[in-house]
Amino acid sequence: MVRVAAASKPSNKPQKKHTFNWQGKDKSGNSSKGKIDAESLAAAKTLLRKQGVRPSKVVKERASLFSAKDKPIKPADIAYFIRQLATMMKAGVPLLQAMDIVGNGTEKDKLKHMIYAIRDDVNGGSDLSRAFENHPEQFDDLVCSLINAGEQSGALETMLDRIATYKEKVESLKKKIKKALTYPTAVIVVGVIVSAILLVKVVPQFESVFKSFGADLPAFTQWVIGLSEWAQQYWFIGLLGAIGAGFAFTKARTKSQKFSDFVDRSVLRIPIIGPILHKAAIARFARTLATTFSAGVPLVEALDSAAGAAGNVVYHNAIIQIRNGVSTGQSLQNAINMTGVFPTMTVQMVAIGEEAGSLDMMLDKVATFYEEDVDNAVDNLSSLMEPLIMAVLGVLVGGLVIAMYLPIFQLGNVV
Repeated sequence: MVRVAAASKPSNKPQKKHTFNWQGKDKSGNSSKGKIDAESLAAAKTLLRKQGVRPSKVVKERASLFSAKDKPIKPADIAYFIRQLATMMKAGVPLLQAMDIVGNGTEKDKLKHMIYAIRDDVNGGSDLSRAFENHPEQFDDLVCSLINAGEQSGALETMLDRIATYKEKVESLKKKIKKALTYPTAVIVVGVIVSAILLVKVVPQFESVFKSFGADLPAFTQWVIGLSEWAQQYWFIGLLGAIGAGFAFTKARTKSQKFSDFVDRSVLRIPIIGPILHKAAIARFARTLATTFSAGVPLVEALDSAAGAAGNVVYHNAIIQIRNGVSTGQSLQNAINMTGVFPTMTVQMVAIGEEAGSLDMMLDKVATFYEEDVDNAVDNLSSLMEPLIMAVLGVLVGGLVIAMYLPIFQLGNVV
């Protein structure tokens, strides 16, 4: 009995492309060489023949450990890609040619393959918004809907410019927030490292001297010596515990929505850092709403997009509340005011924008104001952290020095 395998349905998922180095002869018979991207060796040879090249050698390029080939696509790369498209289309370069230029100019293989895949979809008759939808990890619903609005209105290059500006502002804000969170982490890390070195390397040297005194040591010195002995014996357990705690925290935040919400609420209450995060969330809300509303997206849908880009559950819930209020007939300013989350200045500027019929312009001003406020706050934080780090180190080192020299000061009592 002969078994016939059932025909499998073709997969719609695009195959991963690889880079091949080739040597051969061109249409004129001259020797030539270069690189080509294809799904397989056979596909590479087929593409070369279609281009009039007779390949004599085609070899898959080996990925280098330090090359940019396998680096993931970052949001900053997407912002750069959209900005390049907008700039070239405004200069009169056709869309397909613009994507070819951007694709050839990038070093990241993953980004290059994505750009070429989008180009091929558009060349095959697909709208740019539909081509973007095939890459949901890089282009969210907000970007795709804005691109679609630009296509429908016949102002695609203008919409690309707005999206590029939006992406650049959002990425700049993210960098500032990361910078703000880096400083406290640096203080903690430096403090732990300095303390560990002193406890493991310096304190034991004094301990051997103290044993010859033949007298009771001060309580503070005994506590430091005990801590030093624990650090010498169990430092590895402490290190594993810290790594395990970090892993557990990350896992819990990913798996548990309640824990993630708790963290989002807690970080907003942290002194110095909390106010910066509040301002950043308001800037992100205003920037997203201004971009979508100015593109002709209905206000309720624009609020849905702003909620998805909130980045914090407190502001996400507040924006959903605003959205529900607006959908039932409330004015935007009243709906924002009812949340109790947004400052009075934001409510007043939105009210002025609604009354003057220039809501998008006023929201843009709100976003710019808070973005600059975040920038200034982060700069001030960096200035504050430099003396704070010195103070922390001074307390740690000074405390240990005092603990080690207290018995020496009491040496006269032993004699």
